[in-house]
Amino acid sequence: MAYPKLIENLIEKLTKLPGVGRKSAERMVFWLLNHSIEDAQALSESIINLKEGLMFCRLCNNLSDTEICLICSDTQRDDRMICVVEEPKDLLAIERTGVFRGHYHVLLGTISPADGRGPEQLKIQHLLNRVSTQSIREVVIATDPDNEGEMTALYLIRQLKPLGVKVSRIGFGLPVGSAVEYADASTLSMSLNSRREIES
Repeated sequence: MAYPKLIENLIEKLTKLPGVGRKSAERMVFWLLNHSIEDAQALSESIINLKEGLMFCRLCNNLSDTEICLICSDTQRDDRMICVVEEPKDLLAIERTGVFRGHYHVLLGTISPADGRGPEQLKIQHLLNRVSTQSIREVVIATDPDNEGEMTALYLIRQLKPLGVKVSRIGFGLPVGSAVEYADASTLSMSLNSRREIES
């Protein structure tokens, strides 16, 4: 038996969300049906407010509901370090570790000639301007270890080195708790290439 058109329409819309299949979408629809109109309106308003109220931080391009994001506004952070990431979700992943206490720069993408995306489509010039005008000591490049991420990292290194700033790349390799014998060749290569000297 088919659902009424109103239910089918909402199920179809919900299945467009990442990770949501038809069964999950059906459960969401019936959750909404079993709750008050106020709950549905609050959810709807939250989605609209998200779309209308979010913007990119003027300084780092992170998502924010104010002109300058909370991280850029934090006076306790190290102003001499910038970590460069591809997207705001990457910034959040690094921030969750609690290890990096500098500032960030979000490129809003990667260099990808196959998709017609070059350096001019990214926030690279904005980064170079920040490094040139601020007292930046180190730029940490934290793009993904895929073809686009590596291409973007190499381009950034070539642009940043003449500015006299230290440029580093996050290490890649074996996850904690894994075994060397089960690692694939590319992961082991990354691990070897990302090795660092042990200081006593």
